[in-house]
Amino acid sequence: MLSWISNALARDYIKTHGRIAADVMTPTVISVAPTASIAEIAKILQRHRIKRVLVIDGGNLVGIVTRSDLLQALAAAEVAKPASVDDRTIRERLLAELETHRWAHLPAKNVVVQNGVIHLSGFVETPEERHALHIAAENVPGVERVEDHARLRPLFRLG
Repeated sequence: MLSWISNALARDYIKTHGRIAADVMTPTVISVAPTASIAEIAKILQRHRIKRVLVIDGGNLVGIVTRSDLLQALAAAEVAKPASVDDRTIRERLLAELETHRWAHLPAKNVVVQNGVIHLSGFVETPEERHALHIAAENVPGVERVEDHARLRPLFRLG
């Protein structure tokens, strides 16, 4: 038992006084896929008592989710979504949300809602705008799923 305690104390000393990455790093890497849900990430952080988790896609590090990121996402999410909302209300709520953001170029978009499914079409300026639009649509209460038919606006060159 004494050797176990001595080893643990020695490891702690190395971690707090080390001079190279190998000395101070956490050797066990906990990671998730980019498609991991916020709930899954929260469970992982709690289970492993860690403050951040790596996001790995195809063997490559594509990001990190921290406790702060998680709290921010949870704070922004609506706690309880209504069981059913009519399609017209879903469309109105999405359009109202998009009108508040300069990145959402509404004249170039068409939003149709059928049976709780949002169909997005028209043009987006960037992949980031497409992603933000998709997230905004997913976050509208009552939405079952989002189908993205939007296309990137073609670049026209003069001359």
